[in-house]
Amino acid sequence: MLTRNDKPAASRGRLLRLVRIRLIRPLLHGEHPPEYTARGVMFGLMVALTPTVGVQMPIVFLLWLAVKRFKPEWGFNLVVGMAWTWISNVVTVPPLYYLYVVTGRIMLGRWDKLRDYGTFESRLTESLHPDASWMESFRVFAINLVEKFGVPLFAGSLPWVLAGSWLGYRWSLKFIVGLRRVRARRRQHAAERRSGRGG
Repeated sequence: MLTRNDKPAASRGRLLRLVRIRLIRPLLHGEHPPEYTARGVMFGLMVALTPTVGVQMPIVFLLWLAVKRFKPEWGFNLVVGMAWTWISNVVTVPPLYYLYVVTGRIMLGRWDKLRDYGTFESRLTESLHPDASWMESFRVFAINLVEKFGVPLFAGSLPWVLAGSWLGYRWSLKFIVGLRRVRARRRQHAAERRSGRGG
Protein backbone atom coordinates (compact mmCIF):
# COMPACT_ATOMS: atom_id res chain seq x y z
CA MET A 1 0.00 0.00 0.00
CA LEU A 2 1.28 3.46 -0.94
CA THR A 3 1.92 5.98 1.81
CA ARG A 4 1.25 9.69 1.34
CA ASN A 5 4.95 10.25 0.55
CA ASP A 6 4.97 7.49 -2.07
CA LYS A 7 2.06 8.93 -4.08
CA PRO A 8 3.98 11.79 -5.80
CA ALA A 9 6.77 9.36 -6.74
CA ALA A 10 4.23 6.88 -8.13
CA SER A 11 2.52 9.68 -10.09
CA ARG A 12 5.87 10.80 -11.52
CA GLY A 13 6.64 7.20 -12.44
CA ARG A 14 3.32 6.86 -14.29
CA LEU A 15 3.88 10.21 -16.05
CA LEU A 16 7.40 9.23 -17.16
CA ARG A 17 6.12 5.86 -18.40
CA LEU A 18 3.35 7.60 -20.36
CA VAL A 19 5.86 10.05 -21.89
CA ARG A 20 8.14 7.16 -22.86
CA ILE A 21 5.29 5.14 -24.41
CA ARG A 22 3.44 7.98 -26.17
CA LEU A 23 6.19 10.42 -27.14
CA ILE A 24 9.56 8.67 -27.23
CA ARG A 25 8.69 5.15 -28.44
CA PRO A 26 7.26 6.37 -31.80
CA LEU A 27 10.57 8.15 -32.40
CA LEU A 28 12.54 5.01 -31.59
CA HIS A 29 10.67 2.60 -33.83
CA GLY A 30 9.92 4.64 -36.96
CA GLU A 31 11.11 3.24 -40.28
CA HIS A 32 10.73 6.48 -42.25
CA PRO A 33 13.54 8.97 -42.88
CA PRO A 34 14.45 10.93 -39.72
CA GLU A 35 13.13 14.18 -41.24
CA TYR A 36 9.68 12.62 -41.75
CA THR A 37 9.41 11.65 -38.09
CA ALA A 38 10.92 14.95 -36.90
CA ARG A 39 8.32 16.85 -38.93
CA GLY A 40 5.68 14.84 -37.02
CA VAL A 41 7.12 16.22 -33.77
CA MET A 42 7.22 19.71 -35.29
CA PHE A 43 3.58 19.68 -36.45
CA GLY A 44 2.44 18.09 -33.19
CA LEU A 45 4.15 20.77 -31.11
CA MET A 46 3.00 23.50 -33.47
CA VAL A 47 -0.60 22.57 -32.68
CA ALA A 48 0.00 21.59 -29.03
CA LEU A 49 1.37 25.04 -28.24
CA THR A 50 -1.72 26.85 -29.54
CA PRO A 51 -4.69 27.58 -27.25
CA THR A 52 -6.83 24.92 -28.97
CA VAL A 53 -6.85 22.17 -26.34
CA GLY A 54 -9.64 19.68 -26.96
CA VAL A 55 -9.40 19.74 -30.76
CA GLN A 56 -5.66 19.44 -31.28
CA MET A 57 -5.56 15.87 -32.58
CA PRO A 58 -8.23 16.60 -35.24
CA ILE A 59 -6.27 19.73 -36.24
CA VAL A 60 -3.11 17.65 -36.72
CA PHE A 61 -5.12 15.17 -38.80
CA LEU A 62 -6.46 18.00 -41.00
CA LEU A 63 -2.94 19.41 -41.38
CA TRP A 64 -1.71 15.94 -42.36
CA LEU A 65 -4.42 15.69 -45.04
CA ALA A 66 -3.65 19.20 -46.35
CA VAL A 67 0.09 18.52 -46.49
CA LYS A 68 -0.47 15.18 -48.19
CA ARG A 69 -2.70 16.84 -50.80
CA PHE A 70 -0.89 20.14 -51.45
CA LYS A 71 2.72 19.77 -50.24
CA PRO A 72 3.62 16.05 -50.15
CA GLU A 73 7.33 16.80 -49.74
CA TRP A 74 6.45 18.19 -46.27
CA GLY A 75 4.82 14.88 -45.30
CA PHE A 76 5.04 13.90 -41.63
CA ASN A 77 4.34 10.96 -39.36
CA LEU A 78 0.70 11.37 -38.31
CA VAL A 79 0.95 9.12 -35.23
CA VAL A 80 3.97 11.04 -33.93
CA GLY A 81 2.26 14.38 -34.65
CA MET A 82 -0.88 13.38 -32.76
CA ALA A 83 1.13 11.95 -29.86
CA TRP A 84 3.05 15.21 -29.35
CA THR A 85 -0.18 17.22 -28.98
CA TRP A 86 -0.39 15.57 -25.54
CA ILE A 87 2.16 18.13 -24.34
CA SER A 88 -0.85 20.34 -23.60
CA ASN A 89 -3.25 18.61 -21.24
CA VAL A 90 -5.28 19.32 -18.11
CA VAL A 91 -2.08 19.66 -16.06
CA THR A 92 -0.08 21.87 -18.44
CA VAL A 93 -2.86 24.07 -19.88
CA PRO A 94 -3.12 26.56 -16.98
CA PRO A 95 0.62 27.42 -16.87
CA LEU A 96 0.87 27.41 -20.67
CA TYR A 97 -2.13 29.70 -21.13
CA TYR A 98 -0.86 32.00 -18.38
CA LEU A 99 2.48 32.20 -20.19
CA TYR A 100 0.66 33.05 -23.44
CA VAL A 101 -1.50 35.75 -21.84
CA VAL A 102 1.50 37.39 -20.13
CA THR A 103 3.54 37.19 -23.35
CA GLY A 104 0.63 38.59 -25.36
CA ARG A 105 0.05 41.49 -22.99
CA ILE A 106 3.76 42.34 -23.05
CA MET A 107 3.74 42.17 -26.88
CA LEU A 108 0.70 44.48 -26.98
CA GLY A 109 2.18 46.90 -24.42
CA ARG A 110 -0.53 46.15 -21.82
CA TRP A 111 1.84 46.07 -18.84
CA ASP A 112 -0.82 47.40 -16.48
CA LYS A 113 -3.06 44.38 -17.07
CA LEU A 114 -0.59 41.71 -15.93
CA ARG A 115 -2.10 39.51 -13.22
CA ASP A 116 -0.65 36.93 -10.87
CA TYR A 117 -0.95 33.23 -11.69
CA GLY A 118 -3.51 32.50 -8.94
CA THR A 119 -5.96 35.09 -10.29
CA PHE A 120 -5.48 33.80 -13.82
CA GLU A 121 -6.01 30.18 -12.80
CA SER A 122 -9.24 30.96 -10.95
CA ARG A 123 -10.58 32.89 -13.98
CA LEU A 124 -9.60 29.99 -16.24
CA THR A 125 -11.31 27.48 -13.93
CA GLU A 126 -14.49 29.58 -14.04
CA SER A 127 -14.56 28.96 -17.80
CA LEU A 128 -14.97 25.21 -17.29
CA HIS A 129 -18.40 23.64 -16.97
CA PRO A 130 -17.94 20.04 -15.79
CA ASP A 131 -21.68 19.31 -15.73
CA ALA A 132 -22.14 19.87 -19.48
CA SER A 133 -21.47 17.37 -22.25
CA TRP A 134 -17.98 17.33 -23.78
CA MET A 135 -18.98 19.34 -26.86
CA GLU A 136 -21.01 21.87 -24.89
CA SER A 137 -18.26 22.18 -22.28
CA PHE A 138 -15.65 22.74 -25.00
CA ARG A 139 -17.84 25.32 -26.77
CA VAL A 140 -18.42 27.29 -23.57
CA PHE A 141 -14.74 27.03 -22.61
CA ALA A 142 -13.63 28.32 -26.04
CA ILE A 143 -16.08 31.24 -25.94
CA ASN A 144 -15.02 32.16 -22.40
CA LEU A 145 -11.33 31.98 -23.37
CA VAL A 146 -11.88 34.44 -26.19
CA GLU A 147 -14.05 36.75 -24.07
CA LYS A 148 -11.75 36.76 -21.02
CA PHE A 149 -8.29 36.61 -22.58
CA GLY A 150 -8.84 37.17 -26.32
CA VAL A 151 -6.06 38.68 -28.39
CA PRO A 152 -3.30 38.44 -25.73
CA LEU A 153 -3.84 34.67 -25.39
CA PHE A 154 -3.63 33.96 -29.12
CA ALA A 155 -0.96 36.55 -29.96
CA GLY A 156 1.14 35.44 -26.99
CA SER A 157 1.10 31.83 -28.11
CA LEU A 158 2.72 32.62 -31.48
CA PRO A 159 6.35 33.06 -30.31
CA TRP A 160 6.06 29.83 -28.29
CA VAL A 161 4.54 27.96 -31.26
CA LEU A 162 7.37 29.07 -33.55
CA ALA A 163 10.17 28.45 -31.05
CA GLY A 164 8.73 25.20 -29.68
CA SER A 165 8.01 23.58 -33.03
CA TRP A 166 11.43 24.56 -34.45
CA LEU A 167 13.27 23.33 -31.35
CA GLY A 168 11.18 20.14 -31.35
CA TYR A 169 12.12 19.48 -34.96
CA ARG A 170 15.84 20.11 -34.37
CA TRP A 171 15.96 18.03 -31.16
CA SER A 172 14.01 15.07 -32.55
CA LEU A 173 16.00 15.03 -35.80
CA LYS A 174 19.29 14.99 -33.86
CA PHE A 175 17.91 12.34 -31.47
CA ILE A 176 16.68 10.03 -34.27
CA VAL A 177 19.84 10.39 -36.39
CA GLY A 178 22.05 9.73 -33.35
CA LEU A 179 19.98 6.73 -32.29
CA ARG A 180 20.09 5.18 -35.76
CA ARG A 181 23.85 5.72 -35.93
CA VAL A 182 24.28 3.90 -32.60
CA ARG A 183 22.05 1.04 -33.78
CA ALA A 184 23.96 0.76 -37.07
CA ARG A 185 27.27 0.55 -35.18
CA ARG A 186 25.87 -2.15 -32.89
CA ARG A 187 24.64 -4.17 -35.87
CA GLN A 188 28.03 -3.78 -37.55
CA HIS A 189 29.89 -4.94 -34.40
CA ALA A 190 27.52 -7.89 -34.00
CA ALA A 191 28.07 -8.87 -37.67
CA GLU A 192 31.85 -8.57 -37.24
CA ARG A 193 31.74 -10.80 -34.14
CA ARG A 194 29.64 -13.40 -35.96
CA SER A 195 31.94 -13.39 -38.98
CA GLY A 196 34.99 -13.63 -36.67
CA ARG A 197 33.54 -16.68 -34.97
CA GLY A 198 32.62 -18.21 -38.30
CA GLY A 199 36.11 -17.65 -39.76
